[in-house]
Amino acid sequence: MWEAIQQWPVWEGLGVTGGWVVTIVLVVIGLVGCIVPVIPGHLLILAAAISHRWIFGTSSGVEWWTFVILSVLLIGSQVFEFVSGAAGSKWFGGTKWGALGAFVGGIVGMFFMPFGLILGPLLGAYGFEALFAKQETKPAVISGVGSAVGTLASLVVKLAVGVVMVLWLFIDIFWVG
Repeated sequence: MWEAIQQWPVWEGLGVTGGWVVTIVLVVIGLVGCIVPVIPGHLLILAAAISHRWIFGTSSGVEWWTFVILSVLLIGSQVFEFVSGAAGSKWFGGTKWGALGAFVGGIVGMFFMPFGLILGPLLGAYGFEALFAKQETKPAVISGVGSAVGTLASLVVKLAVGVVMVLWLFIDIFWVG
């Protein structure tokens, strides 16, 4: 089907430009999505690589192993994001209940974007520490703050991974492929 579309006279004049516009728009929105929680940033960067290969074919410069590497980075970043709140809670001295509360709060917080991203793990860790671990207010609050710090650290890591994904894509397009 794509070959037929490429034969249209309109596409011949816009082919290369249109293909690059699609790639760059997906990359830019993907990088924004590494910070803004409601946009699937890493997934859009992977979509940029896939669309670039699809539009330009074998001359795109994007090789199969780039898809593997970008997918591994995407999965690793997502796993890190899910466990970061719990790890932050534990790092700040929270109990296993605080870590579990941060994890549950992170999942629930996803439904209350954008504030739920930080408040979910914080309130989850605090609530589980107070209710189940029977912690006093101060240690429960510290555990909650630790989960928020872990969640913020995950945003920094997500952005760094997004930048690495973009660099890898463009290195593959321009220098390797």
